[in-house]
Amino acid sequence: MSAPAFPPAPDHVAVKRALISVSDKTGLIDTAKALVELGVELVSTGGTKAAIAAAGLPVKDVSDLTGFPEMMDGRVKTLHPIVHGGLLGVRDAPAHAAAMAEHGIGGIDLLYVNLYPFEATVARGGDFADCIENIDIGGPAMIRSAAKNHGYVCVCTEPADVAEVVAALQADGAIALSLRKSLAARAYARTAAYDAAISTWFAAQLGEDYPRRKAVAGELRQTMRYGENPHQSAAFYTYPNPRVGVATARQLQGKELSYNNINDTDAAFELVAEFDPADGPAAAIIKHANPCGVAVGGSLKSAYERALACDPTSAFGGIVAVNTRLDRAAAEEMVKIFTEVVIAPEADDDAVAVFAAKKNLRLLVTGGLPDPLAKGVTFKSVSGGFLVQSRDDARIRSHDLKIVTRRQPTEQEVRDMLFAFTIGKHVKSNAIVYARDGQTLGVGAGQMNRKDSARIAALRAADFGLDLAGCACASEAFFPFADGLIQAAEAGATAVIQPGGSIRDEEVIAAADERGLTMAFTGVRVFRH
Repeated sequence: MSAPAFPPAPDHVAVKRALISVSDKTGLIDTAKALVELGVELVSTGGTKAAIAAAGLPVKDVSDLTGFPEMMDGRVKTLHPIVHGGLLGVRDAPAHAAAMAEHGIGGIDLLYVNLYPFEATVARGGDFADCIENIDIGGPAMIRSAAKNHGYVCVCTEPADVAEVVAALQADGAIALSLRKSLAARAYARTAAYDAAISTWFAAQLGEDYPRRKAVAGELRQTMRYGENPHQSAAFYTYPNPRVGVATARQLQGKELSYNNINDTDAAFELVAEFDPADGPAAAIIKHANPCGVAVGGSLKSAYERALACDPTSAFGGIVAVNTRLDRAAAEEMVKIFTEVVIAPEADDDAVAVFAAKKNLRLLVTGGLPDPLAKGVTFKSVSGGFLVQSRDDARIRSHDLKIVTRRQPTEQEVRDMLFAFTIGKHVKSNAIVYARDGQTLGVGAGQMNRKDSARIAALRAADFGLDLAGCACASEAFFPFADGLIQAAEAGATAVIQPGGSIRDEEVIAAADERGLTMAFTGVRVFRH
């Protein structure tokens, strides 16, 4: 459709009439009072109009403009040419001005609408009918109309927006075109996010994991100084009703989180959440999204010390995540080396006081742990699109193991294998993890072949004086050749856990039997790029 030849939008517009219809009434009366004091005529609907009138302020009902009452349980009240003509009319276009005059359409210069609380209804577990009724129709329609006609109309969707407009009116008596454009952009982003939430929910109701069109929306949480590298820009966005973790965390102290901080902290907290606090404290130390060390212990201090022992060199400048309340004893150990971030469900006052001495250390508390078995999806960008997959919620129990060697594992070896495999799920592939007694002893990550990962993990254990004799070795994907398993056996492993499924499984099993190893197949691969 070719654009009509409209005159240029004015640099500034006065606000003579405002239509207000909000579900979130935060600051409503102060806003209405300020607009009335500025000589603005108020028009409103339903509960918003009642609230303004109850405050003793003059306000018209939208039905006074349209000549139609609200009907169909409030579903139809603003879907009317008088309303949309008042929002869409180009005041300086002769044909528009003539149509407005002919049909008695008065201009609406300010629209302040926030939408029915659909996202909140979903979050609180509303049933299907309740969620449907909380899909706003008139609100988005008016917002889009006002935003399209931003040359003459100011559109606000949040209390902060209308506060900015009121301040501009109080200062200048009119609204600049630059602000009107900015408000329009925000408005379209809001309706896009709203529609994304509805389409995502609707697809879930229909059991469509991958609908024909996938809409994703986030809210800006933080603009960062730079991204993964200083020449890259970056920002942090959060989803509606985010999963417990970095997105929900409260930062008690420290510098602003960087792009890499958030990425690594998320990896650390997701890993440590694999360990139920009811089974005891656990600590994970992460560097570049890979575990330097992970351990459980009789106390949080012990768990941290055991995790640190795995690779104290790499832990310098790392991220620490724990699965239980931070206490003073653990905090005093953590501040002995440089740490970028510490994240925990909670922290007691004594621990907070200890960390306060390290002003640059970021301390985050989340109020809980993410459910490692919860369903969800993850995204990865590629050139020209993005990949979507279900979260890796695999969890292997002892009864899932298939022992494929002649020698059966001891109960301790089973515990060690399960612990190591749980860690391996969070190590970049190819991954090898050596562990014993609830402690990682060596981690080999991100190598192009599994034998090198096994060798590197053993070298790191040797560097820090950790004996691998009798340990378990976990491989997050199958051994394609026997060489990786042989490397683990030579390092001291006596129990091996892996998914199985290679065409050379029999060779690998034979190599394990020759060396007296016990080996379990999980049947589940937990590969991580």
